[in-house]
Amino acid sequence: MSFQERRQSASPGNIHSPAVMPMDQLIDVKKLLLPILRFKWRILSFAILVTALTVFVVLSMTPIFNASSTLLIESEQAKAIKIDEVYGINSGQQEYYLTQFEIIKSRSIAERVFNELDLINHPAFNQPPSWFAELKSQLNFIPEEVASVNSQISQDIAKHKLIDSFAKNINVSPVRKTQLVNISYESSDSQLAAQVANAVGDTYIISQLEAKLGMTQKVNTWLGGRLEDLRLKLDQSEFKLEQFKVENGLIDVEGVTALDAKELERLSDEITVARSRKAQADSFMAVVKRYGATDISRLESLPEVTSHLSIQNVKREVVLVERKVSELEQVYGPKHPKMIAAQAELNTVQQNLRKQISRLVQGIEDEAQTAAQTLQALESQFSNAKGAFQNLSTKDTDYQRLLREVDTNRQLFDTFLARQKETAVTGDFDSPVARFTDRAVVPLLPEKPKKKVIVILAFIASLGFAMVLVLVLDALNDTIKTSDDVEKLLSQRALGYVPKAKKGTSYEDINFAFYDSKLPLHAEAVRTIRTSMSLMAMGTTLSTIEVTSSNPNEGKTTTSMNIAFAYATMEKVLIIDADLRKSSLGMRFGLPTYQPGLANVLSGTDSVHNSIVKDVKPNVDVMPAGAVPLNPQELLASAQFAELLTELKTQYSKIIIDTPPVHAVSDALIITSLCDATVLVVKAGHTRSEAIKLTLAKLNQARAKVFGVVLNQFNTKDAARYQGDYGYYQAYGAEYAIKQPADNRKENTEA
Repeated sequence: MSFQERRQSASPGNIHSPAVMPMDQLIDVKKLLLPILRFKWRILSFAILVTALTVFVVLSMTPIFNASSTLLIESEQAKAIKIDEVYGINSGQQEYYLTQFEIIKSRSIAERVFNELDLINHPAFNQPPSWFAELKSQLNFIPEEVASVNSQISQDIAKHKLIDSFAKNINVSPVRKTQLVNISYESSDSQLAAQVANAVGDTYIISQLEAKLGMTQKVNTWLGGRLEDLRLKLDQSEFKLEQFKVENGLIDVEGVTALDAKELERLSDEITVARSRKAQADSFMAVVKRYGATDISRLESLPEVTSHLSIQNVKREVVLVERKVSELEQVYGPKHPKMIAAQAELNTVQQNLRKQISRLVQGIEDEAQTAAQTLQALESQFSNAKGAFQNLSTKDTDYQRLLREVDTNRQLFDTFLARQKETAVTGDFDSPVARFTDRAVVPLLPEKPKKKVIVILAFIASLGFAMVLVLVLDALNDTIKTSDDVEKLLSQRALGYVPKAKKGTSYEDINFAFYDSKLPLHAEAVRTIRTSMSLMAMGTTLSTIEVTSSNPNEGKTTTSMNIAFAYATMEKVLIIDADLRKSSLGMRFGLPTYQPGLANVLSGTDSVHNSIVKDVKPNVDVMPAGAVPLNPQELLASAQFAELLTELKTQYSKIIIDTPPVHAVSDALIITSLCDATVLVVKAGHTRSEAIKLTLAKLNQARAKVFGVVLNQFNTKDAARYQGDYGYYQAYGAEYAIKQPADNRKENTEA
């Protein structure tokens, strides 16, 4: 961007509003992809190279065949009799299927198949050692995994490794929500792959049948031994029971025990009744003794007496006679015959009542004695019956114990006998735990490697890797590549660029490309630098221009010459080679090495007139470095150098001073204060931004008037191709309008 354009962009009317600023900060995807577009042929070449290597490797890979068979794991095995308890299985649980899958994948199955098929002698397991193994065998310093042992152990170890490798190639995969399981095997031999896939299933079925048969035989042997012991115990317990019955004279122990129990119950009831009667009689006799047997009036009031039926009848007669006497007393006197007869009748009834009471008392006394005797007799009888019953209960307890022992031994014997017969019957019934639904067939096409997929993936992966690598390297690359980088990374003005010369261009053609009519773009680019500097110096004096760089070989001398050539088209220009340590300006103009120059003038060994070579190019004079001094920095810092510049300003409109790199020596920092402008040359895509920032910091510290940065060896073709939206990188003019399409077609044809 030129100085005038910057001034216009900085005008108030062109200031971006806050709403527009975020749009400028958006990521430019096209700019991010510029590194990929710049190196697209390298990326493509890398991808093609990797793909070609992949094709070579894939073609040399051994094809691997995959054969698969399918087994159906029986959930309920066919059995003659139900004997699941013997084998300890429950086919209704999910764990059962998982267990069967693990058994199929077990090393024992793999080893059995390996031995049955004699795979140790199969060509697939006797391949020549790989290149890595051969290389390892040649390197004696690599320790061996197993120390040297005898040949037999070495063979066992080798066989063990072969079996492990064989087992890894067996794949067992259950089919979800089914009882099916797929058994597959991978091998370079298609027939072997099918043979192994079928052999694994057959071996699994046979091993399970053998396991069942072995378990049946063990159970039969164990049950046979136990049955003999149980039979002896049963016979012994039955003999003890019979002997006990004979010794105790027992026929029906349960019936006798029941009769004795009823007899004891009856005697207990009778004793209870006798005790009740005796208690009543004893209670009445106690009252009689307390009142006296002769006190009839008091005895008459006792409930036991009044409740007696005979007493109640007599007392009823007494009441009737007393009523009759009472009625007669109302009519007759005491001596009346009726009264006397009634009174006599009353006395007779009362005397009868006394007799009845006396008899009742005597009867109750006799009853009490009888009740006591009856109770004593019942108690004695109960005691005898109780002793007999206890003796019989003891015998019954022993009898029941012996009977239980006989029943227990008989149950055990019957159970073991039934189980033995059951296992004996099912032992000859071979019901497989699984069966084939699909047997493996010899595959016709290899399963892997999938050559097309591998090649395509290799191309895509290598292409992606190359792109990522380019983006990463570009992100890590902090060099200055474009004018935009100058402004954003260095915060400096981009004065312009010097185009990169074509390959094969001679050294002289590169130095004087400004005058080559075949390279109009070069001349226009240099004129743009001149114009930018002139605009920067508008309103100020611009006589002396210092050209420097950060590091050597960045093109500062070439840039100095081109700037001088550009100004020489309008005014008189002098180029001074101030790089007294490593001068090259005189050599580029074909001057002899003994030509006096700046060092001679400053040291006073020669005159200014002799040190300047006139008209090396039109309006261009050159003051070479001259003889290499011992103290170049002291000469440049002397007052003679400042006086020399003052004198030369009167003779030349522009003085271009080529100075040493800033990082190499500090000569440029001494000269910069004497110059009206300083131009920093940066080799495009080569110099790192941190080094340039350090150079700018040193120049600013030395109070340099840095006008901006010139990009040297700038690739205009890449810029026109990939950054065409950001600038114009072609020669402009009527004489180039016809040439340019033809050149483009030629370039495209060459590409």
